[in-house]
Amino acid sequence: MELETSRMEEAEEIRERYELSMERIRAMKEETAVSAPFYDYFQKTADFILEADRLASDIREGRQARMTLEELQKQNRRLYEDIAGEAYENSYASPVYAVRLLGEGYGQILSFLYTEIRGMAAWAAEQKYGDLAMAAELFIEVYNAFEGEVPAEKSLRQIIYWYISDYCDVFVPGRIREQLDPSLSFARDIICGADLSDPRYLYRFGEYILGNELGISRYLAGLPQEEIDAMASTFTEGYRIGFVNAGIDLGKKKTVNIRYSLGFERIVRAAVEQFEKMGLQSIIYREARHSVNRRPQGNPGYGSTPPSKQYLFDHKEDSALYLDRKLVERKLSVLHSAYEEYKALAAVHAGPAVMEIFGERPFLPKSCREALKLDEKQQELSVFYNSEAGQLANRYIPGDERSFTIIAWPIPEIGENFKEIFGEIVKINNLDYRLYQQIQQKLIDALDQGAYVRVKGAGNNRTDMKVQLWSRNDPEKETIFENCVADVNIPVGEVFTSPKLTGTEGTLHVSEVYLNELKYLDLELTFRDGRIASYTCANFEDEEENKSFIRNNVLFNHETLPLGEFAIGTNTMAYMVAKKYDIGARLPILIAEKMGPHFAVGDTCFSWSEDNPTFNPDGKRIIAKDNECSILRREDVSKAYFNCHTDITIPYDELGSIRVVRPDGSEIPLIENGRFVLPGTEELNRPFEEEQENRAE
Repeated sequence: MELETSRMEEAEEIRERYELSMERIRAMKEETAVSAPFYDYFQKTADFILEADRLASDIREGRQARMTLEELQKQNRRLYEDIAGEAYENSYASPVYAVRLLGEGYGQILSFLYTEIRGMAAWAAEQKYGDLAMAAELFIEVYNAFEGEVPAEKSLRQIIYWYISDYCDVFVPGRIREQLDPSLSFARDIICGADLSDPRYLYRFGEYILGNELGISRYLAGLPQEEIDAMASTFTEGYRIGFVNAGIDLGKKKTVNIRYSLGFERIVRAAVEQFEKMGLQSIIYREARHSVNRRPQGNPGYGSTPPSKQYLFDHKEDSALYLDRKLVERKLSVLHSAYEEYKALAAVHAGPAVMEIFGERPFLPKSCREALKLDEKQQELSVFYNSEAGQLANRYIPGDERSFTIIAWPIPEIGENFKEIFGEIVKINNLDYRLYQQIQQKLIDALDQGAYVRVKGAGNNRTDMKVQLWSRNDPEKETIFENCVADVNIPVGEVFTSPKLTGTEGTLHVSEVYLNELKYLDLELTFRDGRIASYTCANFEDEEENKSFIRNNVLFNHETLPLGEFAIGTNTMAYMVAKKYDIGARLPILIAEKMGPHFAVGDTCFSWSEDNPTFNPDGKRIIAKDNECSILRREDVSKAYFNCHTDITIPYDELGSIRVVRPDGSEIPLIENGRFVLPGTEELNRPFEEEQENRAE
């Protein structure tokens, strides 16, 4: 009773703080205490805050539930229109625009502030008045600093720094709880309780809603329940089988995290029900909005297609405004305390089940000189923090006790053939894994004989890679490649290994590739003893910009990364579907990696679970799970992992050959001129042959 009373008093105090903040911000609209050019910035930012306040009020008082679809759309546009599409270029969220109007230094700081405040739309939807109050109070503090004379840039940086530092013990534990506590059920309640045939439910999330979200929701609303259940079952069964294949007892787990994009609620609802039958409650949390919780290498959670990808790109390194050693140490301390507080929930968490989307227009980011960038020391701190945070997560949710699954679906933005493409992807996600299992075993039997593999490009592709393989002590019982069928990594179609780094060398080149939603032109990586020795691309005219782009978004600020995986994709059907509809540039890596050989830089596929016995369907134990970096976990775990894994695929039409080279120097051809030539794998060429036959007709 005392605890409940205390919580009520705390909630009342927060509401009072929030209401006082709103009164002050409304008063700002009538004031002229701030001089140009900053006056316009504060007026427009105040307009957004008051719009978020109206959303919070409409939800709290039940008005939003009575709004028509048109009224909801207008409300949503008011919240997001200034950062949507080309409008972003004239928004204070854009560092370019902010610096042009407000000046160097001030522009970056105030653009950061506006970006942080934009999270209020999501917090209003969830009625998180604590988050709303803290953001509003930060805005007021900065505004007060501008009353009268323009403050020193240093004093503004201090305000931001102490906001991040002081509230670190609120934002970080809150994020950990969101990831582990099923009682935080905001999204799940909407998904499982709303009328999903009425698209108005989408606006309850507080996210940007446009054609993709409305289009996929309406499309799924028209499908029979058995089709929805079947799609969800492919997803949830893949998750379950992943635990079986890894020898992990799923019965000890109680929660699963579903990550997805808005519009797919019918499939997610079916998945929630299917997971419940496995004894798992679904946790569905939003992408992080607080800067201190966002990660440059990915921002997991549910969300919508972004109003502007350039906006996200420009703010990837906003932590440059405040990151220092003291803050990193404080954040790690708070993170450790949070895991301790929620360790019982962590112990029963099974891992993520991820539904990706694809089909968005290809994004080639523009260089932004004005955007905040981590300096060299901050890059080192970022790498250090990610390493320490990864170790903490693994201590409380051990890698050998969790699993995952990933599946991908197209969205309407992919084009007028959306429905046909969606149907093709359903087929691809449900290919006969037994057939692929048999064919892939033929490849593995050949690969197991090799000392190394030689991969060469064709035409203008400059790839020439020598991939050193581990040797087997007991060929009758051991294998070095995993036979990957449709479980954790849907769809079916690859064999992969962790290469030996010593002796792995050469050039990896791809004319065009999309990695982590960013486009790279003429990406080229050079390896020496399995580690990246040099890198370049042709995205920008300035070579230093090209290198910086790769270092930030592929190496994630590491000096180098090892080759964590070598794989051969076998899903030629997916490849030909991509060619038929000309969607190769829009496919996610999840599917693209099955459409040719791929090389992953960063951690191995077995990171944090190397010692967990893994077997192929033929009963052989997979022994190539470590490399010279990951094995260092036995001495110093901080040297073993890099907390990233990026797959780079060479498409079949850029592929010359893949040959297994035995210890005696003899060769086994697997692929020649982009076609499978190993006896027993000819079936994989059928989609190519059918396409040629269709052309002839």
